Amino acid sequence: MMATTHGFVALAAATLALPVLSEYVSAPVVLTVAFLGGVAPDLDLAAVHRRTLHFPVLGPVSAVVAGAMAIAVPTQWTVAAAVFLGGAALHASSDVLGGSAEHEPWNPTTERGVYNHALGRWHRPRRVVPYSGAPADLLFAAPFAAVTVLSTATGRSADGTVLALFVGSAGYVLVRKRLGAVVAALQRTLPIR
Repeated sequence: MMATTHGFVALAAATLALPVLSEYVSAPVVLTVAFLGGVAPDLDLAAVHRRTLHFPVLGPVSAVVAGAMAIAVPTQWTVAAAVFLGGAALHASSDVLGGSAEHEPWNPTTERGVYNHALGRWHRPRRVVPYSGAPADLLFAAPFAAVTVLSTATGRSADGTVLALFVGSAGYVLVRKRLGAVVAALQRTLPIR
């Protein structure tokens, strides 16, 4: 799934929890931290994607621990940490619903969905969303983005940001299958150091 899809899922969860969370942290901070937590695991694209920063078992455990700490000692920092870790846990746990982690996942050659550090093995991809940037990915993201945009708890700037991210995601979907060719052409023409 696209990083933005994961961000929208985390945003939707945070938006629904805003009436409780905004007592401790402002709505813009909650939404920002949720989105960043939702996309953070994909920073491992520079390492071993869906293994280095994806924790489908340990992530939810850490989110529950952080949530318990936020309930026991509700400060802006503990609540923000719980929201961030909750978004990251949602991301890592839901990546098993996507396709395999490879350069052309629409032509799958592996059965590597997301790595489970607790078991020391890869979970197979379920391909509910066939690959990152598939039209189904955008359809999956839409209702989660809509939760935030249609909520009365969010302001115009949050709604505008979510809509802009959704439009950007739609653009990515339009060019996704061509990105491999673009990268290959760039690698042939640019000096590699």
